[in-house]
Amino acid sequence: MESGGDFFSSVTEFRLDSKWIIDPMDLLVGPRIGEGAHAKVYEGKYRNQAVAIKILHKGDTPEEKTKREGRFAREVAMLSRVQHRNLVKFIGACKEPVMVVVTELLLGGSLRKYLLNMRPRCLDLRVAVGFAIDIARAMECLHSHGIIHRDLKPENLLLTADQKTVKLVDFGLAREETLTEMMTAETGTYRWMAPELYSTVTLRHGEKKHYNHKVDAYSFAIVLWELLHNRLPFEGMSNLQAAYAAAFKNVRPSADDLPEELAAVMTSCWKEDPEARPNFSQIVQMLLSFLAAMSPPPAAGPGRVFTSENAVLPPESPGRALSWPLGTAAPPRAPETAAPGGASSSASATATD
Repeated sequence: MESGGDFFSSVTEFRLDSKWIIDPMDLLVGPRIGEGAHAKVYEGKYRNQAVAIKILHKGDTPEEKTKREGRFAREVAMLSRVQHRNLVKFIGACKEPVMVVVTELLLGGSLRKYLLNMRPRCLDLRVAVGFAIDIARAMECLHSHGIIHRDLKPENLLLTADQKTVKLVDFGLAREETLTEMMTAETGTYRWMAPELYSTVTLRHGEKKHYNHKVDAYSFAIVLWELLHNRLPFEGMSNLQAAYAAAFKNVRPSADDLPEELAAVMTSCWKEDPEARPNFSQIVQMLLSFLAAMSPPPAAGPGRVFTSENAVLPPESPGRALSWPLGTAAPPRAPETAAPGGASSSASATATD
């Protein structure tokens, strides 16, 4: 996998091609649509284009400020470097006087909210596998650029307005694979995390852990299980209990009631040995083969057509020079739908990492 170049030599340094730099004078901040520990997300406009505006908290201490600036620099670097139909489209960013990331506005809501609204029903099998293909293609693209997402979960997967396409968001925890030797124990949400992110003694905050891109394959398997069952994986366990069971007892959700081919994809992705897990190019092909083998759906007009093509879109942005126009008054807050964990549901790049 390729290296990220000089940008990653200092993750606390904000360096960005001028074409991606947003002039805040062109931003109109509207209602808040999401909030997490590290950022708030607002609906807004950038030069009359509907966008999601993610404003990151700066932190209260010098240590926290440095850490969050590094997180911001990594996210912006990766968003500007990789564009794909199943990754949220990056519009631009600015750092002063606050750290802002601007992306396309995705109005279909999070996959988490979509699944919750479906319960107790399950998704149609074709829809579930189609969403899984979208997710796998997004991950295939990231991995081809040497990027590990590390936080793949339904909250970080958003739907387009027609709710037919899934896009991956929130690159705040993403890292270059060449930097995995320097990764710390602060990673994604425990329930979806790969067992190798733990040692036989629980990592203390700041300790180093070695792993590679196969951590995302494990998380994908847990998300795929959710798509097919529309239930929370490791039901009845807390996040920490689920992580402990997976890491130290090799516990996995049951795949017994699934079609054999889908069960094989899932169980191969969550194998204990990371090297035994497939890569995302293989996962995409296995899922496409399963779809092709299914009986044709009932005739009801044109549906989605899945192919093996995985086109990478050229980066583009209308970004310009830098200043800060946003007024001092707090932006209006939109009515919010409660999401799991107490976070608000989001229409675009989530802040709930």
